[in-house]
Amino acid sequence: MLTIPIVVRQPNMEKRMVDFIRALRAAGVRISVAESHDAMHGVNIIGISELANFKNTLRSTLVKEHQDQPTFDYFFPLFFKHNKPPLENINEQLSEDQKQMLQQAMQSLTGDMDALKQLLQQMMNGQGFSDEQLEQMGQQSGLENGDAMYERGWFERRMMQQSDMDNLQQMMQALLQMLEEMGMSQEALEQLAQMMQENMQGMSEQISQFVGQTLAQQMAERDPQPKPDLMDVPLDRLDYRDMDNMRDEVRRLAARLRSRAALRQKRAKTGHFDPRKTLRNNLRFGGVPMQVSYRNRHKKPSLVLICDLSTSMRPMVGFFLTLIYELQDHVQRTNSFIFIDNMVDITADLTTGDMPSALAKVNVENPPGHYNTDLGNSLETFKQQHMSTIDHRTTVIILGDGRNNYNDPRLDIHQDIQRKARRLFWFCPEIPRLWGTEDSDMHRYAEQADGVLMVRTLRDLGYAVDDIMSEG
Repeated sequence: MLTIPIVVRQPNMEKRMVDFIRALRAAGVRISVAESHDAMHGVNIIGISELANFKNTLRSTLVKEHQDQPTFDYFFPLFFKHNKPPLENINEQLSEDQKQMLQQAMQSLTGDMDALKQLLQQMMNGQGFSDEQLEQMGQQSGLENGDAMYERGWFERRMMQQSDMDNLQQMMQALLQMLEEMGMSQEALEQLAQMMQENMQGMSEQISQFVGQTLAQQMAERDPQPKPDLMDVPLDRLDYRDMDNMRDEVRRLAARLRSRAALRQKRAKTGHFDPRKTLRNNLRFGGVPMQVSYRNRHKKPSLVLICDLSTSMRPMVGFFLTLIYELQDHVQRTNSFIFIDNMVDITADLTTGDMPSALAKVNVENPPGHYNTDLGNSLETFKQQHMSTIDHRTTVIILGDGRNNYNDPRLDIHQDIQRKARRLFWFCPEIPRLWGTEDSDMHRYAEQADGVLMVRTLRDLGYAVDDIMSEG
């Protein structure tokens, strides 16, 4: 019989189920009190000895809408499965000669690094992290302050740093090199490397599951929060349930911006009355306003859009391009480009009139990679192939976070674009205090730009686009 291990450190299953339901509610799944009672009653009848039957009972009573199914499947293992992936005792797979050789190599490598030596020995023995170690790393990473699942990746990276796994990986490579020099066969080295890598992966998964379970428990313990206005939700925190509503918000926002742009164009047909200029030009008539003067007319902007399509920026790029192309009647010309590690012209794709299909096609043809953003190389391609799209009337907008994975930012090309264009603006989702941290070149781009507009929400995006449109 399969029994469900207690992971959330609650003494009874009923408390754990209540926490599971509260976590689902915090994640946006609508569950009534009656449905919660139905789930409890169903589990009392079915029991918990068979995990599959237990899971199906909870799903059938708690999930009403198909779109909530992924959320249920995401949270279920965080409450009702064990958090220690199986690790293999590598020492048991080695011969006596290989064990002795390995022990000598480990002693030679680690020296006085006792903590790293202990972690390496722990991994070789297939032990994984203890509960005490996970708790300590969680405290050092500030995990107790987390209250939402979108923070999971950030806390995982923090705990990986606290665990010293990066240095352990380097030590493993040095250990294998030393064993090769000591005469261990290539076949044995490959087997050892594979077992070590699998144990490393298991320990990383252990950290990931611990973070997920802790965040889920903390979500269950907090009071339900009122749902915020979608206009003010950071775009990188939206989930799939918000997307349809968000598209409606974009259309409504575009309609408001069109009305504002149309009013500006109407006023610009004759220009705004300029009293100072009128009085100055009529001094020869003794101050009698014989000739009325007007301010310069508003001009439609000509735009070049350069968008970072890396994983973290994709939702914002879709909303931004949709918003701009909803305003095409008030724009003289728009050329659109996306980049990950190279610049791609998507202008033709976006002029078909079917924006959702066009964006889906662009996303499929330009899949995200793993830490491969290279704006510098993309700017080089732009200079060689697309610089002619910019003239003295063009406003260039770069939508991105300025993170370049330590590649050459090509500030020289960025400066050339700024000089050739009428204006160059950045729409950046990161706050200024993060500029220049780690692989960010945003602080260097900002020095050359005509302005950097903080864009994290749809409301921010609307204000930023309206500013550009109003200045022509």
